[in-house]
Amino acid sequence: MTERLYYQDAYLAAFQATVLERADDGRRLYLDRTAFYPTSGGQPHDTGRLGGVEVVDVVDEGERIAHLVAAPVPAGTIRGEVDWARRFDLMQQHTGQHLLSAVLEDLYGFHTVSVHFGQDASTLDLDTPAITPEQVAAAETRANLVVTENRPVSIGFEDAAEAAGLRKPSDRTGPLRIVTILELDRSACGGTHVRATGEIGPILIRKVERVRKAVRLEFLCGMRAVRRARADQELLARLAAQYSAAQDELPALVEAQRGELKDAVAGRREAEAQLDRYRAAELYAGAAPDAAGLRRIVVREEGGIDRLRGLAQAVAALPRAVFVGVAASPPGLLVAASEDSGRDAGAMLRGALAPAGGRGGGTPRLAQGTVGAEALERVVEAVSQ
Repeated sequence: MTERLYYQDAYLAAFQATVLERADDGRRLYLDRTAFYPTSGGQPHDTGRLGGVEVVDVVDEGERIAHLVAAPVPAGTIRGEVDWARRFDLMQQHTGQHLLSAVLEDLYGFHTVSVHFGQDASTLDLDTPAITPEQVAAAETRANLVVTENRPVSIGFEDAAEAAGLRKPSDRTGPLRIVTILELDRSACGGTHVRATGEIGPILIRKVERVRKAVRLEFLCGMRAVRRARADQELLARLAAQYSAAQDELPALVEAQRGELKDAVAGRREAEAQLDRYRAAELYAGAAPDAAGLRRIVVREEGGIDRLRGLAQAVAALPRAVFVGVAASPPGLLVAASEDSGRDAGAMLRGALAPAGGRGGGTPRLAQGTVGAEALERVVEAVSQ
């Protein structure tokens, strides 16, 4: 059994231990005691050094903890050193999550159903289908007020049968490790935590998204929140400089430009449609009708097939017309037929593609397909008949 020193003192960053067992040529160590936290409960494992060798993973195996190291470590008594900067950062994120979850439960009755602590940001999932921006802002404000109150965060052990007032009931039996934020939260948790809420630092909720039937909040605590706020501020400053405007004016400017862009796109599309109609009329006039009065128009395009779509639709709007658009890169065809042409564009294209190993289909009025370059001209000839 491994004595878990972090259960009693999360601030312990250096310790002495005895190697009880070695595996994988000395790269997997089992100690009599450890301050290294293993990956558990959504919290990543600690890193650091054992016997001067880098610790790359820490695995909870129930009664004991395995330490995976970058190089073989000999048996005997060794010194362990936890990467304190990483440990304290994770302590801030984990305690901040307890605080934020408790506030969301207290204010709105939203239960936290899962958590994840990532390298750059952390998330918690709430059992609610929606949360408003006003609720997010209120929860963030309330959480930061509790931070400024510097409430004590204490660790204790209670029998599961007697532990009352837990934010989330535990299905475990025997001793429970309880993390308590004074007059706010009691949670069964084996993770590492700070001693008081003031050490969490600022709490920033940065993103909200729907995940299945839950809501996921992305949050950052401590220096993570400070660094992200600084990055966001620098981004706003650059945008404001580009617009030669104050930061507060950016939303109105962006909305105005969005409207202008929307109008410009609509105008461009109408101009393109008008050009396609003019070109279709010109091609139609230059195509001699066959004995049945059907006009066949073949157009080749060096680029993609999408450039021919508007022209194909314009031709199909004219009486008794069939359009065949040929794209070289990638090889493909676009076939269109007017309603009174007596032709089914989809059936025509499928019939020509099948013998050539091509793929495609569509409606009687418009169809699209692809085929190998070596078979492209055969397919063009077939659908042009």
